[in-house]
This record gives sequence, structure tokens and C-alpha cells, in this order.
Amino acid sequence: MRDAGENRTQGASEIMKNIGVIGAGQMGCGIAHVSALAGYHVHIYDLSKDRIEGALATINGNLARQVSSNKLSDEDRNSALSRITGSADVNDLAPMDMVIEAATEDESVKRKIYAQVCPVLKPEALLATNTSSLSITRLAAATDRPERFMGIHFMNPVPLMKLVELVRGIATDEPTFRAAKEYVVALEKTATVAEDFPAFIVNRILLPMINEAIYTLYEGVGSVEAIDTAMRLGANHPMGPLQLADFIGLDTCLSIMQVLHDGLADSKYRPCPLLVKYVEAGWLGRKSGRGFYDYRGEVPVPTR
Repeated sequence: MRDAGENRTQGASEIMKNIGVIGAGQMGCGIAHVSALAGYHVHIYDLSKDRIEGALATINGNLARQVSSNKLSDEDRNSALSRITGSADVNDLAPMDMVIEAATEDESVKRKIYAQVCPVLKPEALLATNTSSLSITRLAAATDRPERFMGIHFMNPVPLMKLVELVRGIATDEPTFRAAKEYVVALEKTATVAEDFPAFIVNRILLPMINEAIYTLYEGVGSVEAIDTAMRLGANHPMGPLQLADFIGLDTCLSIMQVLHDGLADSKYRPCPLLVKYVEAGWLGRKSGRGFYDYRGEVPVPTR
């Protein structure tokens, strides 16, 4: 267990002290969690007060689990919690040194957020997006600070996953990139630099594999259980591709495949019709209770 005397706050950037997080969902919770542990003061902004309260409760519970598994001291947990606030007032983002948008993977939603948030931010504040697939250059153009805008793509679940993809847009300046990299290092995570192409590195490779697994199911080559067992035991993957799709969210999987298909104009990225059907049915995976597995009982059961 980390000794509280080692002082997690020493990793916090001397330039950036206050981090804003837009969105109180799973990714926003994770980003707030790791940022507060690293010594940053974090403010979560969301339109829903209920979601903010839920996010704070989730972070509290996740930190408590780290304490119970001896990965964190109780003192560090309490200190981190004291550095997290939240509100439904966008003006509370005004003091932030960097704001990370972690809203839904929908470009129109993100653009509306930037139009609302940018006038509130101080001129020197950095703005980042946690998008997993959308063009950083195009998103940056929707802001008043394209030079101080970039992609900081965390993996899910944020507290456990060590990788962060850093993605510059065409206008991103060097000080912004350096500050983002310093922030990632302070979180004790590993940064990898990706060029601004659809889905970057991880999802450019991962999502077509998941989509192919869905095609394998769609074409009757194997059942849900057979496909996941084959990849767990045959390729030594910790989680089968259909199980992983449910964890990611089938709507997110479909969105990323559509970005790849539209952005690269290659038929190999065509979303599987079965994936589209599941999303249309509202079977989005774990978060909706059903996807390729049914999670409504005590044990997940394949739906095909």
C-alpha cells in the first residue's frame, strides 16, 4: 500500500492545479477519481444534479474499494475526496486551468457543450476532449481556442487502465501538448501519441475486431459463448470480444464503427447489421441490462 507520507500531490503540475470534468458518467467519474488522487482540485460539471450526486457516490465507493484492497491509504482517500466538487452551473468552470469534456460520443452534443463552456473559461485555459474516435481538428474548430485544444483519450475503466492516448489537432500548439503529457504523467499513466485519424490507435484496431466477432455471430459461425470462449482461450484475451462489446456499450461500438466507415471510406469498416439491430432494440450491453448477454439475472446469459 502506498504510504500517505509519499504525498500523491507532488505529482500535480505546478502550472495546472484545477481540472474541470464535463460529464458525470462512467468516464467522467474515472477522470475525476484519478485526477483528485494525483493532487488536482477537480470540479465535475453536468446538467443533472442527480448524475453529479451519483458520480460523487461512485467515486467514493471506488476509492473505498482501493482502500479495502490495500492499494490506497484511508488518509489518501479522504484527501482525494476533499478535492472533488460538482455542480450544474457552467460558471463554476471559470477558475479551471484545464477542462476535459467526457460527454457522449456525439459530435453535435460536443459542439453544443463547447459553445456553452468556452465563453466561461479563462483565455489561457486548456480544453480537451475524451473522444474515442472523432476528429480533434474538427472539434477544435468549434471552439475559441484551437491552439489550446487536444484529445486526451482515457481507457475504460479509468482508475485501472494505464494507457492514455494523446491526440493533437492540426492547430494544437506545443505548450498545450506538453501540459497534457505532464498531466498524464502526474496521474501515473503511460501516454501514447496518436495522429488525428478516425478512432486513433486503440479503437482503430480493437473495434474492427469486435465488429468481426459480431459478424461471426451474425453469420452463424459460432454462438456468443463459443466466440468468447474461443478468443479467451485461443488468443489469451482476458475478455471475449462480445463480452467486451457489452462492457463498452453497443451504442459506443456502433458509433466508432460509423466514424471509421465514414472517415476511411473502406467497406471493411461497415458496421455489422446485427450490431445495428441490437442498438435499435435498446440492447446496449451491461448499462441497459441486455446486449449479447442478458444481465438481469444473477449470472449473465447469452442472448443468442
